[in-house]
Amino acid sequence: MPRGEMARLSQPGGGSEAKMALGRLFRPKEEAAIGRELYASAARQAREPGFYTRLGAPDTVEGRFEMFSLHVALLLLRLKGEGKAAAEVAQHLFETYVKSLDDALRDMGVGDVSVGKRMRKLGEAFYGRMRSCELALAARPDLAELQALMARTALEDAAAGRPDLLAEYVSRAADGLAALPLEDLLAGKAAWPKAPA
Repeated sequence: MPRGEMARLSQPGGGSEAKMALGRLFRPKEEAAIGRELYASAARQAREPGFYTRLGAPDTVEGRFEMFSLHVALLLLRLKGEGKAAAEVAQHLFETYVKSLDDALRDMGVGDVSVGKRMRKLGEAFYGRMRSCELALAARPDLAELQALMARTALEDAAAGRPDLLAEYVSRAADGLAALPLEDLLAGKAAWPKAPA
């Protein structure tokens, strides 16, 4: 930064343009940290044992992918259409999610060439599920579409699992996030309903 700009900043009330420039300089780091915090919140919630023991989500790599993806999708849907800051936080949230998938594949021993192909498939699966979730949530109060989606994606055995309870949970989670002030989300705070015990 030029010396004159620094001097203007040091004067009381001076340098509003320079302050805005500084804000733009440091804001991306803030938004990246907020995206990571929201991802950590989604990951913690997705690890709740009740999803696997009570509702029938498989406690496998695929089952965990579905539950993590579901919670990240709910956050992204909440941030959608909420302005530039929300869009930037959503982008960082998604990037953190993608990096965690990439890291998990590498930890499982998937080679570099295969990781790219697997990540493309997982990305397509994620966007498909998020769009389906958005449509199913829009069909409420009828939960039939949401139940069918949960049975198709999140549950290994829909007959043995509880797509009805998972659909009710997802509906409550979406409502809770919708009721949460945007300022809280943009501070990295998400609220989730109690997971099934």
